[in-house]
Amino acid sequence: MATQPLPSIDMEEPQAVTTSLFALPGIHCAGCIGKIENGLSHVPGIVAARVNLSAKRVSIQHDAMMAPPDIRSAISTLGFESEPLADPGIDVAAAENRALLRALAVAGFAAMNIMLLSVSIWSGAEGGTRQMFHWLSALIALPTVAYAGQPFFRSAWAALRQGRTNMDVPISIGVALTTGMSLYETITGGHHAWFDGAVMLLFFLLAGRVLDSMMRGRARAGVAALLKQTAPGAMILDKAGHSHWVAAAQLQPGMEMLVAAGERLAADGRVVAGESGLDIAFLTGESAPVRVRAGDMVQAGALNIDGPVHVVVTAAGADTVIADIARLMEQAGQGRSRYVQLADRAARLYAPCVHLLAALSFAGWMIAGAGVHQALLIAVAVLLITCPCALGLAVPAAQIVACGALMKRGVLVKDGSALERLAQVDEAVFDKTGTLTLGRPVPRDLDALSSEDRAIILALARGSRHPLSVALRTALEMQGVSAAMVEDVREVAGEGMSGRFGAEVVTLGRPSSLISLFDLATEYRRGDQSILLRFADALRPDAVDTLATLRNMEITTLIASGDRPEALADIARLTGTTAIGHLRPADKLALIERLKSSGHRIVMVGDGLNDGPALAAGHASMAPASASDASQLAADAVFLGDRLAPVAMTVRAARRTVAVVKQNFALAIGYNVLAVPLAIAGHVTPLVAAVAMSTSSLIVIANALRLKGAAK
Repeated sequence: MATQPLPSIDMEEPQAVTTSLFALPGIHCAGCIGKIENGLSHVPGIVAARVNLSAKRVSIQHDAMMAPPDIRSAISTLGFESEPLADPGIDVAAAENRALLRALAVAGFAAMNIMLLSVSIWSGAEGGTRQMFHWLSALIALPTVAYAGQPFFRSAWAALRQGRTNMDVPISIGVALTTGMSLYETITGGHHAWFDGAVMLLFFLLAGRVLDSMMRGRARAGVAALLKQTAPGAMILDKAGHSHWVAAAQLQPGMEMLVAAGERLAADGRVVAGESGLDIAFLTGESAPVRVRAGDMVQAGALNIDGPVHVVVTAAGADTVIADIARLMEQAGQGRSRYVQLADRAARLYAPCVHLLAALSFAGWMIAGAGVHQALLIAVAVLLITCPCALGLAVPAAQIVACGALMKRGVLVKDGSALERLAQVDEAVFDKTGTLTLGRPVPRDLDALSSEDRAIILALARGSRHPLSVALRTALEMQGVSAAMVEDVREVAGEGMSGRFGAEVVTLGRPSSLISLFDLATEYRRGDQSILLRFADALRPDAVDTLATLRNMEITTLIASGDRPEALADIARLTGTTAIGHLRPADKLALIERLKSSGHRIVMVGDGLNDGPALAAGHASMAPASASDASQLAADAVFLGDRLAPVAMTVRAARRTVAVVKQNFALAIGYNVLAVPLAIAGHVTPLVAAVAMSTSSLIVIANALRLKGAAK
């Protein structure tokens, strides 16, 4: 069948580019990804296409004037059915998974029954008894093959209809020929039939696809679980003072939400009234609730614990922080790494090669005088045994399992290719503020104060949104301090907080004495008493251990910061790491380029806007969840919480992933090296070929599942 040309769509002047999503229920392997992405890239009006195999959909950037029917036509020409998606949260793969499970159940039930019948045949049943068992097997196998084989038959027919081929074409041919020859043998009273082989083949193939789908489903389940953190809607207070329910999809910036205790936030926003504690463990990984009051920013998905608050919406729907994280998670395992590209090329070459090999086997045995029947059986065995499903699963199976394991430990990897690059790094460069440190002031020496003074300071600090007051409030509340009864608390702009404790005037504010320009401090006054409260930007709790772990992994560590060298001295000493200070963004970029030119493969870890160029220039990069949007976009992976250990954990998991990918390639190639000569030599029946081919896929999947414990 001649290849049909892709539809030509007349486009005039370049228009604005927009993005559309299309469901692709028929995709199931790396070869499908390459065929769709490469094919659509040549369609006029389409700028780029990115397939998400886990979600079974494609995101297409195209000219705004290009209509959805035109895009559907282009996808159809490539041999795939598609449906436009208006909601990016739709789980396109759910129906397909249910269909696969039903087909697997039917094939498994039929296989067990046919195998029971086959036992009698293998035990020596002859004559009419043998024929009866063949006919009973046929009555079970024929409807089973017709139903359970649909996922493969539909895919093969869609490809052949467009003059193309894929993995399912030889599978379908092999199943059809095995079933047809078995029926012919049964009708003509032949001695052998291979209904058990055809059904067992479908059972094992479906089992492999279901397991693959389950692994990919972990990424989808993580996204769904994260999105379920948000409320379905919120009570909105209108300008007339009336409240009414608004679904989350209809929330708009500027609306005022009324969030009662026990409710989750449906959108990002700013607190304008009330005070409460919020559980944001889904975002930070920390179980301790965070106190919020007027002026604080809050995120969708946070659980309001103990008091009603009024929140003005700043971002809703797809623009929320939780939606951004969900999109980041959804991309896990979809990278176009060197190994994925290698598997794609092998898959593209597979179909013509295996068809040629089967044809040559048939011709060779015919020339050798084996006869049509025997030659055809050998050709069928070659078709079945050479299916490259194991090769197609080698890379994505490992990457998806590893990304899922990291996701559970609070590391969101953008794509599988990032794991490949992280596995190669030999030097780690860290920013200081917000990366090695927590990026927020922490009060020092509070224990030296009396319990009464600490209670007074907490009462004053609670009335201010100044970062130092917030730091004091957080630290004292974590110590279990209860606020004192301070009256007439008020804030004077530029000066600080003041109040009255009994007969004494108490204040918390700007120091009256001249201190070092670079010190963070506030002054507490109680009557004639004055105490200077100093602050520090504390190291992340495990920063020292993490840098030591990286060095034990033969990864050199370096601190590159814009801070003064004297401000870096203590951290350099504590971590045992060389530190370079006074670096502007261009200087950090130059440092990375210089290290790369000397042969190092750098993982850059940073959080600020000034780290963006260096993150993009590194061989790989990571950023904390508290990083700026620019840094998170530039980074290959984002880690949650206050710990730095995820950096070393991710590199370790990446190295294990690459090792498993190489093992999977060896298993897939080694299987074919051993199995194909046996099939060509006529030592393999269709039943044995079916079991051997399917077992190779299951072995690759089982090997990849070992990465479930990679994030440790």
